Amino acid sequence: MRILIVDDQRSVRLATSQGVRAFGHETDTADSGRVALLKLQEERFDLVLLDLNIEGRADGLEYIARLQKLMPGLAVVICTAEASISTAVEAMRRGALDYLEKPFSPEQLMAVLARVERTRRLKQRADGLADQIARTAPHADFSSEDPAMKTVIDVAGRAATTGVTVLILGENGTGKSLLARHVHEQSAVADGPFVTVSCPSLSRELLESELFGHVQGAFTGAVKDKWGKVDAAGGGTLFLDEIGEMPAELQPKLLRLLQERAYERVGDTKTRTANIRVIAATNRDLHGAVRAGTFREDLFYRLNVIAVTMPPLRDRPMDLPRLTNSFLRFFAEESGRPVLGMSPPAMAAVLAHTWPGNLRELRNVIERAVILARGTQLELGDLPAEVAATRARSVELGALVPLEALEQEHVRRVIARTVKLEDAADILGIDIATLYRKRKRWAAGGDSPGTAAKAKLA
Repeated sequence: MRILIVDDQRSVRLATSQGVRAFGHETDTADSGRVALLKLQEERFDLVLLDLNIEGRADGLEYIARLQKLMPGLAVVICTAEASISTAVEAMRRGALDYLEKPFSPEQLMAVLARVERTRRLKQRADGLADQIARTAPHADFSSEDPAMKTVIDVAGRAATTGVTVLILGENGTGKSLLARHVHEQSAVADGPFVTVSCPSLSRELLESELFGHVQGAFTGAVKDKWGKVDAAGGGTLFLDEIGEMPAELQPKLLRLLQERAYERVGDTKTRTANIRVIAATNRDLHGAVRAGTFREDLFYRLNVIAVTMPPLRDRPMDLPRLTNSFLRFFAEESGRPVLGMSPPAMAAVLAHTWPGNLRELRNVIERAVILARGTQLELGDLPAEVAATRARSVELGALVPLEALEQEHVRRVIARTVKLEDAADILGIDIATLYRKRKRWAAGGDSPGTAAKAKLA
């Protein structure tokens, strides 16, 4: 936390500053209430330790409201040599969070700081949850029958318990941001904020300000000081979405943030320390961007400590029925529609579709179908034309296609009707390793004649 110590005795200010810094916080001091008010106009603080008898008079209580008017939500702890129940009650009534009786021990100071920090984190988490609820999204489902997805979940889960930087790769719509939040929620900073910066959404100048903040007058339109997302993520996670779009001019500053946890606001000369965990995601080929010279190699290696690749939905056929039914139940409940399930032809079309938009496309398709459904189950006609027509393009017996195309179609249908790949392998009369190799070759495009028929196993 950033803490302002307000006391008219120099020895008290110095001793308290040393104690606060020993517990890992940043400090500044003021010898009067007037100086404290001036500092709050120039600097942001998380907590003020305020002497009750500032300036020789019992004015500390009066300053609580004045300080909090300048910075709404500011935590104030009253420090007094005349502690009493009535003083504490009056301080709380006026907005103080807690009080310390002078002289206080390091243990008492640590206990109060811990209470303030815990309250601050709970508020940040509540604000984050409120924002998440406001967006109204289905619960993120990280169970899977797909081996590649299982590996992603396992690696991400193990990385979450450390403070290491995680890089999430994958196509658009595969759920990279959902996985980033999942890593945060499994981490040691889960009680802290989860703050997202969308790298492609702003110009270089605005992105720098959004990320690091700025001081008044730093550029045209900077009419007041602003604290950036790095500061907002303090004690939690900073998620850099589509990091591959980060402008080249900002990449050195991001590298410094990752290496040294240090940064400056735009137009400011004061170096600040960031207490954050960083997760980044991109749909770009960062190796290729490094070779092309558009992405710094040292930044890539700093980000690429733990990297996971979200598999596209077309490579997760065993997860499709569960994901589809999960979306169906969510949107039926949210919209108040009496939709209970999906007809076999409609599910067959869902299983046959290649889902170029991945989870995002599946979600949109099911939400639309639930809204338009005429009965208690989704029918083929409730699906968009491009999805409903997919089944018609399936390879049938006697079709003028290579033999391997028939094999792919048969394997796909068997997998769609079984719960586990092992069951599908038993029905097909092959071992599981052979089935994995076939799926991998077909998903990659292979070099066989059957690939030309566009009847590949999804």
